Amino acid sequence: MKLWKTGELTKRVESLEKLLEKCTVCPKDCGNNRLKDEIAACYSGRLPIVSSYTAHFGEEPVLSGTRGAGNIFFGNCNLRCVYCQNYQISQTWKEQRKNEITHERLAEMMLELQAKGCHNIGFVSPTHFAPQMARAILIAAEMGLRLPIVYNTNAYDSVEVLKLLDGVVDVYLPDLKYADDVAGFQFSKVRGYKNHARAAIKEMFRQTGAELVYGDDGLLKSGLVIRLLVLPNDLADLAGNLRWIRDELSPKVAVSLMAQYYATNKAATDERYILLSRRISEREWFEAVQLLDEFGMEEGFMQEYEAASFYYRPDFNDREKPFRDIRDFE
Repeated sequence: MKLWKTGELTKRVESLEKLLEKCTVCPKDCGNNRLKDEIAACYSGRLPIVSSYTAHFGEEPVLSGTRGAGNIFFGNCNLRCVYCQNYQISQTWKEQRKNEITHERLAEMMLELQAKGCHNIGFVSPTHFAPQMARAILIAAEMGLRLPIVYNTNAYDSVEVLKLLDGVVDVYLPDLKYADDVAGFQFSKVRGYKNHARAAIKEMFRQTGAELVYGDDGLLKSGLVIRLLVLPNDLADLAGNLRWIRDELSPKVAVSLMAQYYATNKAATDERYILLSRRISEREWFEAVQLLDEFGMEEGFMQEYEAASFYYRPDFNDREKPFRDIRDFE
């Protein structure tokens, strides 16, 4: 709102949109002119694509609250994760093209979620539509949007874009998928994931610091929460990621340890990904939780293994995915 009142938000939006002319919105830097509706490497053009928007109750409790996070799910993605649990919307670009909307309609969606009582506006997989997202936020701000903005990302983000989002995004919610580039290429089909993701998260940390800021209602208003999905056979190298967070950022940075992995998409059918073809075991989860204590992580959340294992399925009721504070772990 401060940026909007001074006119700075309009300038930021214009700077972001210029990046679409020779697209450098994400580290793929494909160079296509999306302003003329050329399709980029993420299969996206000038207009945003929204698969769905809803009050969502499956996020961390400090985001979901009692009335839900106002999540807007963008179509397409700049990654091609072989185990993507949303591959029906992230990797089906021909179908998703039918879900193109105007910036004005995207702004209306935000206002509808605000009117429903949602606690925040959460953009899911926003990287490849960051300029369109910002334009819609500008329009919505002019029409009365007052909720915190959550940027729920795979972390394969451009640092330049994130700097332009400083003061626009309130809560950064990045995944940190892998601790090495080999896994990033093998399982998500992008080069340099480790360095790009770490640089992006460092910029998020520069903006927010380690402190989580809560409102009087106990819900998160600003800050950084890094999500760590436990993969079978420790393919994400959880220890490597936690060590980097502790040493390069702070042990006070909030992490969210996720137990919800299950084999889907190519991981469920392609023999090349046999190491991803099962759920994580209870032992693997216990070892992951132990690492939080080993690395001295002081803030964050973790899913309950039993609930995530039993309930997580494509048609699950996401109210059945409880988290608890990592400080409760003994």
